[in-house]
Amino acid sequence: MGLLWVTLLPLSVGAKAGTQQRKESADLLRELSSSSESLVRRVSPSVVQILTVGYGTVEEPGGSQTALVARQRTIGSGVIVDADGYIITNAHVVGGAQRVRVVLTSPSAGESPLALISTQRKTLDANIVGLDADMDLALLKVETTGLPALAIGSYNKIRQGELVFAFGSPEGLQNSVTMGVISSVARQPDPNKPMVYIQTDAPINPGNSGGPLVDVDGNVVGITTFILSQSGGSEGLGFAIPSSVVTFVYRQLRRYGHVHRGEIGVSVQTITPTLAAGLGLPKQHGVIVSDVLTDGPADQAGLRIEDILLSIDDQPVETVLQFDRVIFLHGKDEQAKLEVLRGQEKRELQVQVTEHEHDVDRMLDIVDPSKDLVPKLGIMGLEINKEIAKMFPELRRGSGVIVVARAATAGPESGLQSGDVIHSVNGTTVLGLDGLRSAIDKLKPSDPVAIQIERQGKLTYLAFEME
Repeated sequence: MGLLWVTLLPLSVGAKAGTQQRKESADLLRELSSSSESLVRRVSPSVVQILTVGYGTVEEPGGSQTALVARQRTIGSGVIVDADGYIITNAHVVGGAQRVRVVLTSPSAGESPLALISTQRKTLDANIVGLDADMDLALLKVETTGLPALAIGSYNKIRQGELVFAFGSPEGLQNSVTMGVISSVARQPDPNKPMVYIQTDAPINPGNSGGPLVDVDGNVVGITTFILSQSGGSEGLGFAIPSSVVTFVYRQLRRYGHVHRGEIGVSVQTITPTLAAGLGLPKQHGVIVSDVLTDGPADQAGLRIEDILLSIDDQPVETVLQFDRVIFLHGKDEQAKLEVLRGQEKRELQVQVTEHEHDVDRMLDIVDPSKDLVPKLGIMGLEINKEIAKMFPELRRGSGVIVVARAATAGPESGLQSGDVIHSVNGTTVLGLDGLRSAIDKLKPSDPVAIQIERQGKLTYLAFEME
């Protein structure tokens, strides 16, 4: 019997050990699940659904070659980045929209699953503060305060394989979340454009655009923008705009309504083997300074023609696009640390970055609020004359009123933006401020308004109702 007891003992200990291991594994899974649930509960109230109404082209049945324009409604996502009502989303979500609304996410803590299925959502009208099509980012503003905002995280801290969560409204399903990892911290899908994206395998579908990609600490590491897909659905190839770009564009849009590009007063080009041989360069690849603006920031810092750029802010520079991107993301009065190779000698230079001045900003200095306000539209405008026309040689027409800024006074949700040129109101040609005010003054509350504007070289209509 003693021998039998000795034989069975290891089996009993082994069974207990297996049970203990299974219990520990389950505890780890519960801990992971609880952490994930807590994160989602904390982040979700900061994510909004975006509803837009506008006009766009649609395919006409029968394959007609004539363009058919129809009223369209789209759904996207966004994230609250300031408690005072500032929301970041994609430019392609709200571009061309005549009306933008945001649907806030209801807090879900402590609610039963069925209680979450509710049609009672708080919906607010939103103004487009500004957008940048190149970066595919837009800033919205809703007139409320005390909103739950998320912090924008540091792009330099994210790593490949890191857990992330994608929030938004895929296929219009509000308040959805998916989990995945950072597949790559830097992808450049188009080699001819400087934009670099975060790649993630967190499932992303149409409707997620503009929603946040969030790390395990609840910080926004990116704004989801597009997917690569053969089927139109998620195939694990999702891309997000990095938080460094989001931070830069957010600050610019909030301050100016558009983005100022950083510059240092140089021209650069790619080094080819032939160029290297002809100039006797020590490297056959990389980026060389081909011109330096006299008395510009780079000139004052000591940068010279034929200097080879090695790095900017300790980031290696191998292509012109890399150079453009790093300088672009510097704000006014910031310093850029350049390491260059001059002959066989390495040198380090500190260059003051300036901003490319936007034409509309220059007009703020000459606008007179007492004369140039159009109160019923809520804008500050300037009449197009010969001097202003010289500032905008690409204008389609040499008359009209250019929108310099939105006024602090109340006005209708017209969709007008800084830089728009108003050419007509309800078919009546607008030659100047007096004509614009006269046409607007004739309108009563709730009257329909169709304003023809010129925006970025294209003529389009904005339609709304007077308030």
